Amino acid sequence: MSFDAWPRLEPRGEPSPAMVWLTPVIAVAATVVSGMILFTLLGFDPVATLQAYFITPVSTRYGLAELALKATPLTLCAIGLATGFRANIWNIGAEGQLTIGAICGGGVALAAWGHEGPWLLPVMMVAGVLGGMGWAAIPAWLRVRFNASEILTSLMLVYVASLLLDYLMHGPWRDPEGFNFPQSRQFGPDALLPIIVSETRLHLGSPLALVAVFSGWLLLARSFVGFQIRVIGLTPLAAGYAGFNQRRLVWITLMIGGGLSGLAGVIEVAGPIGQLTPSISPGYGFTAIIVAFLGRLHPVGILAAALLVALSYIGGEAAQISLRLPLAVTGVFQGMLLFFLLASDVLIRYRVRLGASSHRRPAPAAQGIR
Repeated sequence: MSFDAWPRLEPRGEPSPAMVWLTPVIAVAATVVSGMILFTLLGFDPVATLQAYFITPVSTRYGLAELALKATPLTLCAIGLATGFRANIWNIGAEGQLTIGAICGGGVALAAWGHEGPWLLPVMMVAGVLGGMGWAAIPAWLRVRFNASEILTSLMLVYVASLLLDYLMHGPWRDPEGFNFPQSRQFGPDALLPIIVSETRLHLGSPLALVAVFSGWLLLARSFVGFQIRVIGLTPLAAGYAGFNQRRLVWITLMIGGGLSGLAGVIEVAGPIGQLTPSISPGYGFTAIIVAFLGRLHPVGILAAALLVALSYIGGEAAQISLRLPLAVTGVFQGMLLFFLLASDVLIRYRVRLGASSHRRPAPAAQGIR
């Protein structure tokens, strides 16, 4: 059989703008259908399982508050990542920047333990942002100075941050009255975010995510820096001819991503956790990559995608309790969502062709024509 008869991908002339925004919906629908098949193979009623996964968790005020609570760190991290992704600067280390932000903000709370005041929470926020930015500055400097891949350096720093947190929890920052458990002291009242909805865990950090969405939109759509980011992402050569400083944008985008991820880390330890523990995040920094692309790297789309992915978190926990469904199904859902999103992206940019290529070489007689 000739290789010309095999299926192949040919670039489309211009991707449909409508399909660019419809593909996330298609990816979600395909994930739901695949989930139903998966539940059936596992021996569960697919309709009841989907109801327990997607509807029951948000049927109460407490459930809606938990949804917003889970979406907050995802939104913050994804907004920061999307800023860099738009400029083809691939920060994969939001998880590590979140961890360092939590360490820096939590360290301020522990240092002020017993001497707290209204000033403490703002200082913790600033420390967390600066910590995340400082951690992101390492891959930024390596990229600008040595042209090192920020993908590898930012990713490797995630594990360094995790080991640093583990050392602090088993060593100098361990609670002396905590019966030898690897965790810090409980933060004092002035180090905790105020609750904004009674009888829930929803705190003041969630409105900060909305501020980040609005600020991200202003930056990308209404500022000259945002214009530079978009141009470099779309046509790097044109950006070079225009005199845009690409090294400067490497610093700007990585600082934004690191700062927002660090802020997400402080919000976690000053909000639902209330102390430092060896495990602060269930993988928000990595999941934020899915959120950023599912939201089409647009701040408003990212907010909607964060709510959807947050629902997968709390839905997985609810299904585990009510139906004894394995918690690993949450990771399977998120993986399928990313797979179908990437597959849909391929099909809006390429078409599948069967048979001989439509781009044939010119006839010998025509090759001499100038």
